[in-house]
This record gives sequence, C-alpha cells and structure tokens, in this order.
Amino acid sequence: MEPQQHLRLLRRSRRVARAVALAAVLAVTALVVPQSAVHPTDVSLVKIRHAQGVATGGEDVVWILAVGSDARPGEAMTRARGDALQLVGINTRTGSATAIGVPRDSWVEIPGHGREKINSALYFAGPRGMAGAMHNLVGIEADYVMVSRFPFFEDMVDDIGGITVSNPRRFQDPYLKKEGFGQGRIHLDGYNAMAFSRIRKGLAGGDFDRSANQQRTLRGIHARIRSQADRPGFIERGVMTVMEHMDTNASPAELFQLAQAVAQVDPRRITTCVVRGRIGFVGAASVVFPDVAQARRLGREARTDAALRGC
Repeated sequence: MEPQQHLRLLRRSRRVARAVALAAVLAVTALVVPQSAVHPTDVSLVKIRHAQGVATGGEDVVWILAVGSDARPGEAMTRARGDALQLVGINTRTGSATAIGVPRDSWVEIPGHGREKINSALYFAGPRGMAGAMHNLVGIEADYVMVSRFPFFEDMVDDIGGITVSNPRRFQDPYLKKEGFGQGRIHLDGYNAMAFSRIRKGLAGGDFDRSANQQRTLRGIHARIRSQADRPGFIERGVMTVMEHMDTNASPAELFQLAQAVAQVDPRRITTCVVRGRIGFVGAASVVFPDVAQARRLGREARTDAALRGC
C-alpha cells in the first residue's frame, strides 16, 4: 500500500472512530441528562424546519441563527433581547461556510408585531419570531435558532483554552474593557471574548464594527476547536457540557449531525459580511435602517453554496 493511501485510510478510520464515540456520547447523554432538571438552561436550540442538508449529506445549506441573549439572572433567556445576531450557513458537501451579521438595532418587520428593532424580536416572539424577522430582512429561513447566555459563552471559551482573533484596530470601553484591546493578533479568554464581541461605543463603525468583531470571535472559536479536535475526548467532553445545559426540540442524532457539519468546515472557505445601513431615528430611539437590497443580495449569494462574493 502506498504511504499516501495508508495515511488517508488512517485519517478515515480516526474520523469513523470519532463519529462513533460522539454518537455514543449523545445517545447516553439524552438518556441520563434530564433537560433543565439539574443544570440551568444556558443554551436553547430550536429546530425551525427540517434541515435536509444535515439529514442526508445533500447539497442544501444548513442555516443556524446564533443569538446572544442579554437576559439578566432570573429572566427567561429566550424572552430577552438579542445582543448578537449572526446567521451562519454551512454547506455539508463543500465544507464552505458563511456568517451574515446583522446590527442589533436594525429596524425591521417582526411577524405579528409590526416594525421594531430586530433585537426585540426575541423578546416579543421568541426564537421563532427572531427567525421570522431575519427571514424578512435577508430572505433566508433558518433551520435552527441557537440562543445562549453570555456567562455560558465565557465559560465555553475558557473551557477550550481561549481563542485568538485578528483585531484590525485598537479600541476600548470604560465599562467592559478599560485598558482596551490592542491591534493585531490577540489571545482572548472567556471574559475578554465576550467584551470583544459586545463593545460598540469605542468602535468607529459602532454596531456594524461590533457585528464584524462577533464574526472574528466565531472564527477564533472554530479555529480553536479544529486545532484541538483530534485530542482524545475533546469533542465528546464539549458535547456533554453543552447538552447538560441545553434545552432543545432537536434529536440527539440531529445534534450529532450538526456537530459533524461544524467540524468539517474548512477555515479557508469561511466568508463573512455585515448588513450595511444608515443610522437614524424613530421617535427618540436611535435605530439602523438596514440596506435591504444588500441584505437580500447576500442571502441570494449564500443560499445555494454558503459562500459570499463580497459585502
């Protein structure tokens, strides 16, 4: 057997072994971890529609709407306002992925509630309402909506050993990060990843730059997971931790398929864009009037292959 062929077989056998192990963890967890009975619910994954691409390995792009909830202690996570909004598409056939960021103050149509800031869709109508508001803007219906609390996000980043991001310019915030973040490649622990993703006032582009920083954070998390994925037990421990804190209407098999889809994304084939717009006022409220034509163009480009040609 040729050395290259042997190496390919070895890698394939490792992937199969990892898949079997992960599937076993998911199956066992589904039986032994009563949802929300022991651990607090810090992550909610709501299936909106049947994701054909995940289920069959076909050409459909799987869309996950990631939402950071600003729920305070004691508040329902899925009935608070969304502080971070990223629509992530994954093509399970090509390994490409994209993230379309939407400023949280975007003035949009929320199904059944008229026009409001898009971050309030979660408060008014829960994850399905948020998915509907995003669909009205971008033209893409999410397969899943994932909502998480920021403290859990911090713990997750710490658990994987922190992340590295490329920061294009120095910025700071007197409340979240008084000393600021330097320009260039920087390493972030959980708290600093949260601050990097949430700061707006110290950025020249405000909400638009914040959304771009959230995408840099997602890239950092994906890169870290990819770099550690071959460590024995790394993925399995991560899945167990998330499921212990998750409330979901998706089956363990679907969760396994989603984990596989994320793990197969090629970092070189990730594209990101932020929906543009102009800042204005509705009454006394400062809002973003999104560029709907650009948002729809991004949606059309990414709908078939999870790739964007440019913002």
